[in-house]
Amino acid sequence: MGTTILSIRSMKASILTIGTELLIGQTIDTNSAWLGSQLSKLGITILKTISIADDEETIIASLEDLVKASDLVYITGGLGPTKDDITKSALAKFLEVDMYFDDNQYEHIQAFFRGLGRDISPLHKAQCHFPVGTQFLDNALGTAPGMQFQHRDTIITSMPGVPYEMKSIFKANILPQLQQDSESLSYHEVTMHSAGLPESAIAERIQPILDNLPSSIDTAYLPSMGIVKIRMSTNVKADLEALETAVKTIVDTLEPHVYGYNGKSIASAVLDILEEKSLRLGIAESCTGGYLTHLITSIPGCSRQYTGTIIAYDNTVKVSELDVDQNLLDQHGAVSKEAVRAMVTGACHTLNTDVAISISGIAGPTGGTAEKPVGTVWISVGNSQKQLTRKFRLKKDRLLNIRYASNAALIMLRKFLLDL
Repeated sequence: MGTTILSIRSMKASILTIGTELLIGQTIDTNSAWLGSQLSKLGITILKTISIADDEETIIASLEDLVKASDLVYITGGLGPTKDDITKSALAKFLEVDMYFDDNQYEHIQAFFRGLGRDISPLHKAQCHFPVGTQFLDNALGTAPGMQFQHRDTIITSMPGVPYEMKSIFKANILPQLQQDSESLSYHEVTMHSAGLPESAIAERIQPILDNLPSSIDTAYLPSMGIVKIRMSTNVKADLEALETAVKTIVDTLEPHVYGYNGKSIASAVLDILEEKSLRLGIAESCTGGYLTHLITSIPGCSRQYTGTIIAYDNTVKVSELDVDQNLLDQHGAVSKEAVRAMVTGACHTLNTDVAISISGIAGPTGGTAEKPVGTVWISVGNSQKQLTRKFRLKKDRLLNIRYASNAALIMLRKFLLDL
């Protein structure tokens, strides 16, 4: 971080995201959540997270408020080449310094556009004006560099609002120094990921364990899409052993529902089991339209266990590619136990896999009937000899139904594989 002169111990940070689009719901602010997660893992206390409009006076007033109590202030947004990108000019006024044209940054932007086979625009040349005293943070993925300033006892860091650019700058320029400074900290955090048990059942099972822990150990339940994360942390070094013992006891108590730690996905956990058992997976998706496949193919190296997917959205594809009997569909419908079981068998045969997942449902918001309302989803996992099949009645939000069904399918497949 270059100008860092403070110890990370007991540091307090605030996050300021800038952009009118954040306030009107046009863009979802994921930057503050990601930054908060990264900083809290290092034992840094997050005091405030606020979003504001592209307004110079509001930016300056917000900075004046945040630096009063914060050792670190992280800003995202407003560093682009357009008229609404005013973060730099606001910072200059707040710091009471002039703006200057930086030739090195201009050469960097020219090289960036040459690599794309494009000419630099006048707007991007104008983008090369910065507050005097700027310490630049390299942006490997875009034209706007990060900026860092020492203001009295506070370090102010400004980064682009584009999430992948912000993350790249933070990981390359900021995180290494914070990690180095945090090595002496006693803060420790473990997050267990569980599937197949509701939050209430988990809490009931592990509460006796939590009741006997030192008061310094905090526990939080984080449920989402059929997954429940249990986060435990302490900043007292003497209680670290008690935390580690509690984690082990909780995992043993919840066996076999804990599938990983600290960010491991259910898709990754399923692929691990498939690899251990030397099995290959095929998928037949209808209402999820490829989202389940996306969860699998997001994992590097998945091709070792995953063969392919047939997106059988229309019944003609179920018949022609998965060999589902037309009479079965006529009698029971595509959204039925019989249909998804036949789709599993067909996927195993067509894709030449050991196991398969199939999903068929009514994602909504239209298409439901009194017998099969919107949110009705059938999922089957298994092979041609044995299947685990379940009916779900989900909410009426289309995207949520798709995401939940995809997660549920992976949870079911994990259970099936463990029982083999």
